[in-house]
Amino acid sequence: STDGGRNLSLDSILMGLPMSDPTAWATAMNNLGMAPMSMTGQPLLPDFDPALGMMTGIPPINPMMPGLGIVPPPIPPDMPAVKEIIHCKSCTLFPPNPHLPPPATRERPPGCKTVFVGGLPENGTEQIIMEVFEQCGEVIAIRKSKKNFCHIRFAEEFMVDKALYLSGYRIRLGSSTDKKDTGRLHVDFAQARDDLYEWECKQRMLAREERHRRRLAEERFRPPSPPPVVHYSDHECSVVAEKLKDDTKFSEAIQTLLTWIERGEVNRRTANNFYSMIQSANSHIRRLINEKAAHEKEMEEAKEKFKLALSGILVQFEQIVAVYHSASKQKAWDHFTKAQRKNISVWCKQAEEIRNIHNDELMGIRREEEMEMSDEEIEDPSEMKETEESVLVSQVEALKEENDSLRWQLDAYRNEVELLKQEQGKATRDEDTTKEQQMKLLQQALQGMQKHLLKVQEEYKKREAELEKVKEDKLKIETLLENLKEQESSTSRVCACSQEKECPMEKMLSNCPVKSEREVLLVGIISTFLHVHPFGASIEYICSYLQRLDSKICTAEVEVLMTRLQNTFRQELSGVGASLEKRWKFCGFDGLKMT
Repeated sequence: STDGGRNLSLDSILMGLPMSDPTAWATAMNNLGMAPMSMTGQPLLPDFDPALGMMTGIPPINPMMPGLGIVPPPIPPDMPAVKEIIHCKSCTLFPPNPHLPPPATRERPPGCKTVFVGGLPENGTEQIIMEVFEQCGEVIAIRKSKKNFCHIRFAEEFMVDKALYLSGYRIRLGSSTDKKDTGRLHVDFAQARDDLYEWECKQRMLAREERHRRRLAEERFRPPSPPPVVHYSDHECSVVAEKLKDDTKFSEAIQTLLTWIERGEVNRRTANNFYSMIQSANSHIRRLINEKAAHEKEMEEAKEKFKLALSGILVQFEQIVAVYHSASKQKAWDHFTKAQRKNISVWCKQAEEIRNIHNDELMGIRREEEMEMSDEEIEDPSEMKETEESVLVSQVEALKEENDSLRWQLDAYRNEVELLKQEQGKATRDEDTTKEQQMKLLQQALQGMQKHLLKVQEEYKKREAELEKVKEDKLKIETLLENLKEQESSTSRVCACSQEKECPMEKMLSNCPVKSEREVLLVGIISTFLHVHPFGASIEYICSYLQRLDSKICTAEVEVLMTRLQNTFRQELSGVGASLEKRWKFCGFDGLKMT
């Protein structure tokens, strides 16, 4: 608690300061907000002001002095922080120059409990580091490096802010001035995996608590689930049948009956029981019809009450509007001020609007009643006379109300005309100035219109020039199309003539016995071969010669080709009996004469 913290800090002061130094003792008591007292109970300084909590002539004690264990108070942003010398057992810390900018620090990692301390003296040990930084809070671990820096992990996050207070201080070990015994501390946030892990665990725990809280809130506001429907049995069937006869428990029983039927509980054994329950449910239809009739009766009575109340309200509105109209007459109107007249006219308009709205509503109700009455007349012709009389009476009343409202509106219009006549004299002066302003505005508008017309004329001329160019291009394209058509017609004639010329050639080629260049070559080779053999040669001999030139040649192809050319080759038979042989001879010279 706070009392315990104060006792601890006081004990630390008593332990850290000797009684032989009354000034230091008084300074410590002053910083704790207590009157400086000696061990005997007498005041040490008579000029102590308890309201200010300070002593005149004594500088304030530094909160980071050894043994105090006091958290430094928050410093206002506009006021510069005053740092002073801090004495420790093995070293002394000297504050930085207050005119220098504060030391830069990196962005604070989430859940940071570890600080980086640089600029340590070369001869600094872990004991000295612990002596300096244990005043900021409980130190869990110190990881010192050989290169004059270390990492310190505290127990809580707020202790890191206390350690950052020492950033920029110059440290000196003892009273030595050697470089190895001096250094400038640089304290900054450090990113440690342990800190991040603990912070993530804490965040997960908070998220779990939040989810649990939300779940409890949702369960609290969730509507309760309906009670489960019991299973069918003879006992439950009798209970439900009794409930169906009770008007208060009918809805619960009918839901149970519906669930049983949907579940498929109806069978030959239970059919009679279900029929009796359905019959008792059917008997409730009469009760529901009677309830509906009662509610309709109540609704009609409420409509009558509403109509009577609305007619009374309309009468009061008419009276109020009549008061406004009578006040708007000249006898009373001249005695009111301009502001009062304005208010009266506004009130009158508002009252008339509201009166008309309520009047329309009442007329709508009466029309609905007339429609209902007309329906009843069709059903009950005996009541036609009474309804006709009531309709006539209502129409007469409506006409009277409309006549009164029109008369009051005429009075209001007359009053407004008189007001306009009175205000015309004042308005003539204002009209002159407004006319001049209107003339200026009209002149400006005319100038703008003239400029716009000039722009439109220029655009019109440009468009005409473009249209002429387009027409010329169109004429050129049309002439080109005509020329192309003439060329196509001439080319089609030439093609027709060429086709007529080519047709007889094709017919000649189709009648020619030699159909390809290969066959022409074969005919030439066979002719030369048979010219060398004037007594002819067999088809096998000829084919053996030709196959030396092309192995794909067959005897049937050669024989068909030679039989086709009767004027070039002729087949003769030579020999008798078994030595009968067919020989082919070349007769092209004789055939040329015959063709």
